[in-house]
Amino acid sequence: MAAKARRLLAVATALAIAVAGSGMPAVAAPVEMRVSHQWQQGTDARDRALRVFVDAVSRRVADVKFRIHPSLSLNIKAVAQYDALQSGTLEMSIYPLVYAAGKVPEFSITILPGAVSSLDEAVRLRNSAFHKKLQEIAHRNGVHILTWWWTPGGFVSRSKPIGHPDSVKGLAMRAADPVYESMLKSAGASIRSMPSSELYPALHSGALDALLTSTESLVSMRLYDQVKEATIGGDYTMFMLLQPLLVSTKSWEALTPEQKAAFEEAARVSESFFEGTQRQSVDKAVEAYTKAGVNVRPLTKADYEAWIALARKTAWPEYESKSADARDLLKLLLAGLGK
Repeated sequence: MAAKARRLLAVATALAIAVAGSGMPAVAAPVEMRVSHQWQQGTDARDRALRVFVDAVSRRVADVKFRIHPSLSLNIKAVAQYDALQSGTLEMSIYPLVYAAGKVPEFSITILPGAVSSLDEAVRLRNSAFHKKLQEIAHRNGVHILTWWWTPGGFVSRSKPIGHPDSVKGLAMRAADPVYESMLKSAGASIRSMPSSELYPALHSGALDALLTSTESLVSMRLYDQVKEATIGGDYTMFMLLQPLLVSTKSWEALTPEQKAAFEEAARVSESFFEGTQRQSVDKAVEAYTKAGVNVRPLTKADYEAWIALARKTAWPEYESKSADARDLLKLLLAGLGK
């Protein structure tokens, strides 16, 4: 038996050497990607677009598996997800880049008031020099921007309607980004900083009087239960925000070329889906808030122009002062839109 065992071992060793010498690649273990975000499963378009992306990847490659953790169920706080991506302890997240503006000030461009003024403009910037520069900065800071998901939004208030910049005077407000909030301060508002996941209780407790957020969050988070006024709909908005699906660069660089290609193709599929949802989201928000008894009004052209004038005097110069990269990003954005 010992002789037989030695013969079998010799055969197995010879086969292993033959395979190794053949240049055939080793069979890689399946890649597992955990994806975290703060929004509700199924009801929020960001979660639904993520599942469109996952399905599209799965139809292209079989060796990548995803675990989706909505509503912060992975127990990583909303803002802290960026740190987890940088360290590689989290593979993917749907993440408003402005949440990381404290670490990467250039990311404030993704909500800079009046810079991107519509979904059409946001779509035009896809694959532009601005997009490429933003991706370069993201890579230097540990993340890869995978999807180009932009959300329109508006103002809501517990007390008075918001129109002209003068209307926010005396209100405790949140706008998610320090550069944007500096503009609100200049108009007389006081600032409360918090992620979207904390908006409902802050309105309920009175810690917040008013805020800006996406129409997607306005509906999926049921903020209409806590407000009396909403400035949404119409032709003008002071809220456009990039909320992409991010990949840790450590995870991105570990993917094979085939896997990366599948991710990029799936990202384009998800973008088409997400853009469609956002073109409907404003009408859905107007309908939901009207049905809830909230006084809904659009931002008028005169009020919009007053906000733009204020932004150009406050938020834009403050943003440009952040760095040479910030100045370049704003120039590239404006050039990409012909402004």
